[in-house]
Amino acid sequence: MDLITSAVLAAIARIAHDAPTCTAPDFLADAYQRLTAAIGRLAGASDVLAAIASLEASPDSPELRLALSKAVARARVSDDMVTLFAAQALLEQLPQPVAVAAQASVEKSALVSNYAVVTVGFATDRQRDLGKRAAQGFTNERNNSGSNGGSDSGSNSAGLSYGHCEISIPRDHRMGELESPSLWQLEFRLDPAKHVVLLDARVEDQARFFAGVAAQVKASASGSAFIFIHGYNVSFEDAARRTGQMAYDLGFDGAPVFYSWPSQGDAARYTVDENNIEWSTPHLQVFLTDFLQKSDAGKVYLIGHSMGNRGLARAVAGLIESQPELAKRIAEIILTAPDIDADVFREEIAPKLTAARHPVTLYASSEDLALAASKLVHGYRRAGDSGEGMLLLAGVETIDATGVDTGFLKHSYFAEQRSALSDMFYLIHDHARADQRFLDPVDTPRGRYWTFKP
Repeated sequence: MDLITSAVLAAIARIAHDAPTCTAPDFLADAYQRLTAAIGRLAGASDVLAAIASLEASPDSPELRLALSKAVARARVSDDMVTLFAAQALLEQLPQPVAVAAQASVEKSALVSNYAVVTVGFATDRQRDLGKRAAQGFTNERNNSGSNGGSDSGSNSAGLSYGHCEISIPRDHRMGELESPSLWQLEFRLDPAKHVVLLDARVEDQARFFAGVAAQVKASASGSAFIFIHGYNVSFEDAARRTGQMAYDLGFDGAPVFYSWPSQGDAARYTVDENNIEWSTPHLQVFLTDFLQKSDAGKVYLIGHSMGNRGLARAVAGLIESQPELAKRIAEIILTAPDIDADVFREEIAPKLTAARHPVTLYASSEDLALAASKLVHGYRRAGDSGEGMLLLAGVETIDATGVDTGFLKHSYFAEQRSALSDMFYLIHDHARADQRFLDPVDTPRGRYWTFKP
C-alpha cells in the first residue's frame, strides 16, 4: 500500500472513531484538508477524490480501500512531492492508535490503518534452511548444491531461489528509517504498527516468481522495476526490510526486487563477505539476464550499496558486453558508496558500463564507515571515496554525499532533503539528470562533480 493511501485511511479511521463524540482535533482536520487539496491539483484527481468520498461514507469497506489504492496508482499521485509531503505531515499529526473493540471487522480496519504492507520480490543464492519458516529460511551460507530441495523448492539449476516477501511499514514511519525494536524504549517484540517487519516470505518456482513480477509491472503506470543489491554485513531478512522501506519511501510505481547474496550479517566477517560477493557475481548476472528477459519491465533501475556494488558492476558490465540489446532495458545504474578498488573501477569496469551510454550515478562519501574499513584493509582508495582523488569519469555523474546519508540509515528524506534517497526520488520519478535536481555543480581541472545544496 502506498503512502498516500495509508495516510488517507489512517485519517478516515481516526475521524470515524472520533465522530460520535466530535473530538477530532482541528489540526487533524486541517492536515487532512491539505492532503486532499494537494491531490486535487493533479490530473486524474477526480477519481481519487471520489474514492476518498466513498471511503468517508463507508470506512470499513475493503473494496473501497482497494479502489482508492488503484485510483492513486492510476493518477500517479505518489509521483508528486507536494502530495507526499502533505501525506507525511498528516501521519505525523495522528495520535497513537486508539483502542478498538475485538470484532474481526474492526480489527481488520485498525490493522490497515496502523501499517501498510509492501510486496517485494527476491532472488538469492543463499542456502535454504528447510527446518525454518520461509521468512527466516535463508542462511548466511552459500547454496552450492545447484538446488535447494527439489522441483517445488523455488531454485533453478544455478542454485538461485525465488519468491516474494511481505514487509510492514508503520503508519508513523519516518522516511529513510528502518524502524526496529529499541531496548531503550523497552521494546522486546516486533510490532508491525511500530516497526518495519518481514511478515512473510514465500518461496516460488522461477515461472511463478516472474509471473508475479510481471503482474506488478503491468499494474503500474510506469512499467518499471528496481533491483537492490545490498552491501556487506546484511542478513536476508534485513535486505528484505530495506527493500520494502526503499520502495515505500520512493513511492515506487512498479515491481521492487532485491538480490540477496550470502553476506554473513556480521561486521567482523568482512573478508568472508568479500569472497562471497565474488562467488555470487556470475549468479547475479544470470538473474539480471533472466529478469530483463522475463519481467516485462520496460525500465529497470539497478541500485547497489557498498560491497554489493562489486557484484552489480561486474555483472552489468558482463551483461552489456554479451547482450547489449537486452541491456538497453536498464534505465539507470546507481552505485551508492561503492566498495570497489578505485583503480579497478576506473580502468576495467567504468569503460564497460559507460560504453553503451547507460546512465550511471555514483554517490561518494568520505564518512562511510564500511569504506573506511575497506581502505584500511586494502590500502587503496575505493570508488566510493570522496575528497581529493574522487573519481570523476566521463559518462558517470559523481555526487559528493559526504555529510549526508549514503546508507539509507540516518536521515529522513522528507525532513532532511540532503540525502541520497531524496535525490534518487527525483532521479527515478522525474528521470532528472544531476543538473535538473537539487544539486550544485563543482568544476575542477579533472572534471565536474555535484554536491547537495545547503
